Amino acid sequence: MSIPSSIATCIDGAVPTDHGLHRVRMRDGRSAWLKHRPDRPASLLQAEANGLRLLHEAGGMRVPGIYAEQPHAMLIEDLGNGMPAKDFQIRAAHGLARQHAAQGPHFGLEHEGWCGDGWQDNTPDTDGHRFFAQRRLQPQAQRAHDAGLIDNADLTRIEHLCQRLTEWVPEQAPVLLHGDLWSGNLHCCRNGEPALIDAGAAYYGWAEADLAMLTLFGDPGPRFFEHYAERAPLARDWRERAPLYNLYHLLNHLNLFGRGYLGAVRSVLRRYVGTV
Repeated sequence: MSIPSSIATCIDGAVPTDHGLHRVRMRDGRSAWLKHRPDRPASLLQAEANGLRLLHEAGGMRVPGIYAEQPHAMLIEDLGNGMPAKDFQIRAAHGLARQHAAQGPHFGLEHEGWCGDGWQDNTPDTDGHRFFAQRRLQPQAQRAHDAGLIDNADLTRIEHLCQRLTEWVPEQAPVLLHGDLWSGNLHCCRNGEPALIDAGAAYYGWAEADLAMLTLFGDPGPRFFEHYAERAPLARDWRERAPLYNLYHLLNHLNLFGRGYLGAVRSVLRRYVGTV
């Protein structure tokens, strides 16, 4: 599928023909990123655009501006890459706290999402525990089981974990999450300020879930969370629940990238439900 003409006309020079992520030059001289994904449903980039708009409206951290969008292509601002400013962590932590101050009427979102290339069911629910079980853990677990990536015992343990979520996760209001907040999506712009990128997984959920993923593939360190707690409520024992929230992302990675993540999935299951 070729790049839509409405986007191609914005670009100065040759237009990439393959799908993926490309840095391009716009006719007005600005650098931009072209995302072209004809290999995925149109909802993937629609979710990205919706997520960027939600995060921008929340006024937390900077996000890329959207220059043009079509069902399978999107042209967004190039924020550049730089060295973190001295106050990078403070600005990022306070920005995330401002974002999490944006509460929603329910868990989920009015449109579907994508966590990387993993489809995400955002059907709204007023019960956070039921939402996390039915819209996050169970679909990923069933997908993995159907693909032969986990066995019957794994699936049973995940079901037991879902039934006991209220034992481990306290009641929390639904707030605006980035949804895929690993360290690579906490971006440092060319001027050293923090920004959030890749926002297709945004939805209203538990704030602790965003914080937990920041510790999954790297960790910003204790000072980041101390700065966050200056502007937002943070339970002293939230880290004890982090592996539980991150089970969703480990299952998603298992489904996207294969059995290399099976050991991490089973480690979380042993921690919370042992053997059943």
